[in-house]
Amino acid sequence: MHGPIFKLENVSYYYTKEKKALNSISLEIKKQEKVAILGPNGAGKTTLLKVLDALLFPQEGKFYFCGEEVDEDRFEDPEFNYKFRKSVVLLFQNIDAQLFLPTVREELSFGLIQLGFQEAEIERKISQISDLFRISHLLERSPFQLSEGEKKKVALASLLIIDPEIILLDEPTNGLDPRSVREFIEIIEELQHNGKTVITATHDLNTAIKIADKFYVMGEEKNILRVGNYEDIFLDEDFLRFANLI
Repeated sequence: MHGPIFKLENVSYYYTKEKKALNSISLEIKKQEKVAILGPNGAGKTTLLKVLDALLFPQEGKFYFCGEEVDEDRFEDPEFNYKFRKSVVLLFQNIDAQLFLPTVREELSFGLIQLGFQEAEIERKISQISDLFRISHLLERSPFQLSEGEKKKVALASLLIIDPEIILLDEPTNGLDPRSVREFIEIIEELQHNGKTVITATHDLNTAIKIADKFYVMGEEKNILRVGNYEDIFLDEDFLRFANLI
């Protein structure tokens, strides 16, 4: 596929009539692009990721996935629903909202069960992803007894176990100690190396520089202020100040 995997045309979203969460957002993201969505807290980054994950639908404008317009009705089609949910995953900023089962093993198997995988294949995939994330020793533990870094690893592993093409990350390094941040960045780089499209929303410029080469900067008016590469964004100190990023 040569066109964008995601395309938004003048997308706006309101939580209430007075509270605009996205303000006429247009963007295009191609397969295997390394994208960061930058902006201060409250700029609308989380809402934008939820639109890309089809948890929210535009109230104005259009949203396309692989060239096909997406709205709520489109998900009534089981084939499209399966294709989209198998392709796109979102790691929430609030990890506790993502973990809800008694053990790490059950968290990892949940998505595979939903997609109809057989038991032997589920066990194989759990073993594989546990080794990759170095969480084999946590499989029988409750997710709620884990450290913040361990929880994030488990949550991301539970998404990646279904082998999605597109990974959306909402402030993935928030609340992590330096070692966990380094481990997380290594995991993201490995995903990119394996051809995954990773879109990260963050206000952490140091993390963004390491994992992205295309940047969308959102402003306090919930709009996109600028799109560009490292030179366009990070070498313009006046712009970074204006965008409330430094």
